[in-house]
This record gives sequence, C-alpha cells and structure tokens, in this order.
Amino acid sequence: MENIFINPLQDQWHNILKRPAFDSKALESTVAAILNDVRSNGDTAIKNYAAKFDGVELSGLRVSENEITEAVLMVDEKLKAAIGLAKSNITKFHEAQREDLLPIETTIGVTCWRKSVGIQKVGLYIPGGTAPLFSTLLMLGIPAVLAGCSEIIICTPADKNGKINPVILYVAQLIGLKNIYKTGGAQAIAAMAYGTETIPQVYKIFGPGNQYVTCAKQLVNKEGIAIDMPAGPSEVAVYADETANPIFVAADLLSQAEHGIDSQVVLVASSIQIIDLVKTQIHEQLSKLPRKDIAVKALQHARFIVIENAGKAFDLLNGYAAEHLIIASDDAVSLAANVVNAGSVFLGHYSPESVGDYASGTNHTLPTNGYAKAYSGVSLDSFVKKITFQQLSKSGIKNIGSAVEAMAAAEGLDAHKNAVSVRLKTC
Repeated sequence: MENIFINPLQDQWHNILKRPAFDSKALESTVAAILNDVRSNGDTAIKNYAAKFDGVELSGLRVSENEITEAVLMVDEKLKAAIGLAKSNITKFHEAQREDLLPIETTIGVTCWRKSVGIQKVGLYIPGGTAPLFSTLLMLGIPAVLAGCSEIIICTPADKNGKINPVILYVAQLIGLKNIYKTGGAQAIAAMAYGTETIPQVYKIFGPGNQYVTCAKQLVNKEGIAIDMPAGPSEVAVYADETANPIFVAADLLSQAEHGIDSQVVLVASSIQIIDLVKTQIHEQLSKLPRKDIAVKALQHARFIVIENAGKAFDLLNGYAAEHLIIASDDAVSLAANVVNAGSVFLGHYSPESVGDYASGTNHTLPTNGYAKAYSGVSLDSFVKKITFQQLSKSGIKNIGSAVEAMAAAEGLDAHKNAVSVRLKTC
C-alpha cells in the first residue's frame, strides 16, 4: 500500500489510475473456444465444463421445484427479513422509473408517442464462486419482473454436490422466478446466447462475472446478442477531506477490496494526514476480516492520492469514472455537483457503498473500467425497449407533407416523396 501520490500533475493522472490489463488476445481465444463448443454440443458441453471447472457431475441442468422448496427451508429467518427489506426498497426505486404514455401533437394532426415494452427473453447470470451473489439476483430479477419480461432465466454454478446456493434459490422464488439452470462461467453466457437442449436462448444477457464471463459477454455481443454493459473488476473511489472519519473511510475501502484480488481501490484526499490516518485504520481492521488474504492482494494495487484543491480532485475522479464514488465530507451534497462520471454516488459520512450493494434501493449492477463515462447502471430501462409510434390525420399529412416532399427530393429519394404525394392528392 505504498502507492501514494502528492499533488500529481494532470498529465500523470492517466498512468497513476491505469487499471490492470489482461492479455485480451489469449483470453478471447480461450473464451471463443468455449462459446463454439457450447454452440455445437449444447448440454453435453455444459456438463463437461461443470465437471472440469466446478468438479461436479451433473445429471440434469435445470433446478427442480423440490430443490427450491428445500432451499427455502434452509435460509435463516433473520436473513429472510433482511432480504424482504431490500426487496421492498429495490422495488420502490425501480417502480418509480416507469414512464407513462405521453402522446405529443408535434403539429396539428400529427401525434407521436413512445411506449416501453419489456424485452421478451432475458438471461440473468448470478456468480456463485467465492461469494454467491444472491443480492445480484434481487438487483436483476426485480426490474426484469417489473418490466414485464415474459421469459426470465437464471444461470448460476452448482457446488461440488450439484447444489445451488440456497439463498439464491430463496430469492428466486421470492420474486417469482423458476427457470434456474446449473451452469456458470463463459459456458453459461454461451448457453444463454445460443440456447441448448435444456437452456433457452435469450435476447439480452445481464450480470457481473470474472474476466472470462466479461469476455464471453463482449464476444456474444459482437454477434448481436444484447448485454447489459461492458464490465470488469469491481471498484471504489473515495474522496475524503478533513471532515471525514478515517475509520469509516478505511471500512469502505476494505469492503471493496474483499470482493476479489482484482478489485480496484482509490482514495483521493485533501491532505497526507488523512491518508496516514486511513492507512492506520486499514491495517487495524484488516486483521479481523475472514477474507483478509483477498483484500491484501487487492490493496497491492490501491492508489492513495493527495490533491489539495477540491476542484482538481473531482477532475481526477471524473477522469477515473469509478463504478462506486463515495464523497466523505460534510459538504458532500455541494461537492456532488462536480460529479459527471460515476456509476453510483454515496454522499456523506453515513452512506457506505454497502447500502447500495444491498438494500437502499438503487441498483448495484454498474459500469466499471471507466465505462461510467458513457454507460449507466442497470435500471428498469435496461429491461425494456422504447418503441415509437406516430399517427397522422388528413390534416396532419397536409401540414407536414410538403416539407417531407422537399426533403426527400433533396436527398434524391423519389419513392419517399411519392409515398407522401399520393396521399396529398386524396386530401
């Protein structure tokens, strides 16, 4: 954790904040082979990869109703209550994103409107490795149901006993989803993209994952299968000034670092004293974490940056475009006006990233790797298509017809012009 930079020049920012890069060509070659295998061999390939990567021999891929029923009984009642609270808040936040039909008369006799229609077939990838992310199923399943998607499937890897994490199955039944399949990794993405004998093909794939899953999503996207967004390892950036609580800031950085060894952790502070206090707290809190070894490896790539001028600090943070941005300051609300690039922003001393990950109501499926400069996190909009409609009366075609004729003629598209002209003759 010795990556400390004091008031670095702006032309150094890019190199300081450069994210770790993978050998993309080797990765793509490996993942492409898996995609092609699943496309050609379907269920057989999926079962072979389950044996190879997960150490389990699967007789069937679909989770049975009995397995779901058994899983529900295994979940602690206190956890069920916590999940119920999260479900309520996530539902409220995403329900509010619905758009009412709003017909607009752009010219007398010309009415236009837009309608949100749920994507018919969507696939949700739920990681099940070192940390089975049942919270991700809440974040993806709830808006998918609210959007009216008619076919929602879940892919998540089984353990060595061929079982899915019981909390994932509990959440699935809580939000009304029953089409759950035992597969993970790039092979799961392939199954949803192409379909197998058991697993249906979908039109759009959602969900985070490791570098293999991310690469698989990007490759199938090139073939016309929609994905939620490009994504990489999870990340947090914290801005802390003299009013910040170093105990809180250290806890926030560690909550990100425990995700995985490739997690990104950045602290931008207004003084070196803040960084020193935070680093002391990190060492103190780190020893108590069960996932200490993972956090230690992630922190090897951490960046601690002193920028005394708040305006410049947010210029740097906007250039980084973090998945999660925490503003640890008494002036968090006013400072937030400087934010133009971030996945999700957490304001003040009592808004840890964890609340957005689980229960505040916002969605935790967010753009990483700098994609927050151009992409939004998952929302209700992610699960719908916006279809436009227009209807013209005789007066409407008369009012805009001559303009359309002139424009079509100027582009040399006489058939376009004629489609209007033949109608004008009847008005």
